[in-house]
Amino acid sequence: MTTTSIVILILVVIVVAAVVLSVLRERRSRRLRSQFGPEYDRALQESGSRSKAEETLVQRQRRLEKLHIHPLSPEERDRFAAQWHETQTRFVDDPDGSVRGADRLVFDVMQARGYPMADFEHRAEDISVNHAHVVRNYRSAHEIAVRQEKGQASTEDLRQAMVYYRDLFDELIEAPTVGAQEVRR
Repeated sequence: MTTTSIVILILVVIVVAAVVLSVLRERRSRRLRSQFGPEYDRALQESGSRSKAEETLVQRQRRLEKLHIHPLSPEERDRFAAQWHETQTRFVDDPDGSVRGADRLVFDVMQARGYPMADFEHRAEDISVNHAHVVRNYRSAHEIAVRQEKGQASTEDLRQAMVYYRDLFDELIEAPTVGAQEVRR
């Protein structure tokens, strides 16, 4: 083989490797975008880089895979559902208390399922792995609850927070699981 042939062969190998790498990256991006939905865009906006955003999302997946997230027992599900009904029924007479109760109830359900209960942002990140389509609502409900504590939330805001909390609550008490791992949507 001549030097020219070797150089051409090396260049072909480099080009093929670059194409394969590009295809694999694009496939990973599509998978992550599909799994995380709007949370993918949020991570992208926060990190400013696709590779950093995707690495952040993959790290969330890995962190959650190490945990034992499990379904609720039928008794726990019924107990939490009854508590939700009570909380929702109180809304007309006590919207502030109902929103605080809904926030606490979502916290309790997450804890019962085995989610780590660090600060809010970590809870939202953990929820985003298996429940990406409701994490935005969870963040919005939390923001309204924070404004409520400052006396800056209207009754309509509180009603919307209850709707948002209900979306996540329903997901958490009825989330299907396979073995110790949740089915990822």
